[in-house]
Amino acid sequence: MPAISFQSVCKTYPNAKRQTSPAVRALDDVSFDIQPGEFFGLLGPNGAGKTSLISILAGLSRASSGTVTVHGSNVVRDYADARRKLGIVPQELVFDPFFTVREALRIQSGYFSIKNNDAWIDELLDSLGLADKANANMRQLSGGMKRRVLVAQALVHKPRVIVLDEPTAGVDVELRQTLWQFIARLNKQGSTVLLTTHYLEEAEALCSRIAMLKQGRVVALAQTSDLLSAASSNVLRFKIDSELPISLARQARVTGRIVQFPAHNAHEIEQYLAAVRQAGLVAEDVEIRKADLEDVFLDVMSGKSGVRA
Repeated sequence: MPAISFQSVCKTYPNAKRQTSPAVRALDDVSFDIQPGEFFGLLGPNGAGKTSLISILAGLSRASSGTVTVHGSNVVRDYADARRKLGIVPQELVFDPFFTVREALRIQSGYFSIKNNDAWIDELLDSLGLADKANANMRQLSGGMKRRVLVAQALVHKPRVIVLDEPTAGVDVELRQTLWQFIARLNKQGSTVLLTTHYLEEAEALCSRIAMLKQGRVVALAQTSDLLSAASSNVLRFKIDSELPISLARQARVTGRIVQFPAHNAHEIEQYLAAVRQAGLVAEDVEIRKADLEDVFLDVMSGKSGVRA
């Protein structure tokens, strides 16, 4: 039995600009399963439908058609049972300013009829670096500390499935390391993890399998290793101090001083470097690297990749 099953899920919204216009389709026949114990990544650009899918899974929104189950519990018909099996860390920093961290976790436990679980709460506080903030009021915490509390609240009832919706957005390196060490330990102990993130290096390092959404449809679904091995090219990477000519810039991925070109062979590499020299530019720190998940993601979103769902 899958830990999470999405079957033919569609979601449409009324067109906010014109009532007579066709409805906006946020999800279009999305189907895939996540197996128990998987660390699964759900990737896509803004507006691809990731948040809509997570909202339906959490019971915060209803699919226009299709079914979603959590360990066999339908998220609509068996809402309470499905919700008990889920621990969800939302994107937004939502907190009650009137309680301490420990009180917030006890209250969250009460939503699931759990009492006398201070030992587990203490373990969560310690594992997430919150032990010294246990008696601090929530409104006194920094944004990063509030994010840690959200993670603790999602885990306080020991859910079988953990859903992390952009959990490290805007947080420091220390929290990222602390969070991933703890989540990886829970995953090894059998918890299923569903992660959405824009930090593709995290997804590449953590997720064994990945689905990519584009305009509400699954456009890639495969093992992470298979996605990487299917990458169309290596990457030529170097630094420059001036702008590339437009003809070259159209073929490159430019981030500040760093320029990256897809390179299938040595001839292409020499052609790129020769074009840079002819433009009067000096390439520094030149290197050839294997394509990473970001390269694969950009290829899939642009339609250049041979990877398909």
